[in-house]
Amino acid sequence: MRLPSLAALACLTLTACHAPPDTTPAAEPAQQTNDLDLMTWPDLLSRPRPTTQHQVRIGPGETDVVDVWLPDGDGPHPVVIMVHGGCWQKSIADRTLMDFAADALRQQGLAVWNIEYRGVDETGGGYPGTYEDVARAADALRDHADTFNLKLDRIGAFGHSAGGHLALWLAARPKLPKSSPLWKPDPLHLDVVVNSGGLADLEMSAPVTQEGCLAAILDTLTGIPSGDRPDVFSDTSPDRLLPFAARQVSVNGEQDRIAPPRLGQAYTQEALGAGSQAAFEQVPETGHVELIAPGTDAFALQAAILADALSD
Repeated sequence: MRLPSLAALACLTLTACHAPPDTTPAAEPAQQTNDLDLMTWPDLLSRPRPTTQHQVRIGPGETDVVDVWLPDGDGPHPVVIMVHGGCWQKSIADRTLMDFAADALRQQGLAVWNIEYRGVDETGGGYPGTYEDVARAADALRDHADTFNLKLDRIGAFGHSAGGHLALWLAARPKLPKSSPLWKPDPLHLDVVVNSGGLADLEMSAPVTQEGCLAAILDTLTGIPSGDRPDVFSDTSPDRLLPFAARQVSVNGEQDRIAPPRLGQAYTQEALGAGSQAAFEQVPETGHVELIAPGTDAFALQAAILADALSD
């Protein structure tokens, strides 16, 4: 497994790379992050790293792999599909960034289906490859549920940062137009999605988050307009596919400069206005890293949301 690049992740650490002044939310003065002891990526990645013995190959490609984290006991286990972030770029992070969160959910009785996908910086990544990988990995859950005694009556998803966008996109797949290259029959149904510091509305997020995280790779992520597909967000951005059935909870750190709270709040209002079940939670004294760091208030909140939604 390739570990996330500390050098690359440092570029996304709140204390190292601040958002440009013209994209700083008015409610978040620039000096506010300096007044708080926010977590950095090394704070998380220097912890002892948990591992799992369970891995599934779902295809011949290097990224056609899923790590399965199982709770103690025979099951059947409620299951959460986990989608890592890293600005859609494998040079920044891969699924192992979520090992800490996956193990923490496992200890709380939730099985975790931690998926991988090609980043926009990998051959075949971007549009449509990244989306095809995520969809294939999610749908493969049904093929292996019996092996690991996983419950399929209610399925959750937890996506962080770029993974929040992809987790919501998974939930929105039933709304994809049949004209889209991404349309597939009978996509896996998701019941609840935790959008953890996610960039769910691509068009709104591009000028708000750091340029290298989205604006610089947007054309690769969404594809370019064509006569058959003039709106590149129509099948790539969850807001364009609203309403969809899954309950959506957007959780943002108050001091997050990668995904400022206004993004989660605006997406939630849009989802509610369209008729979806949606909620927004803002966690004080919290940046981007705390959202996937067990032991923080933000992580405890998200774990509780998932456990409550998937409990009998």
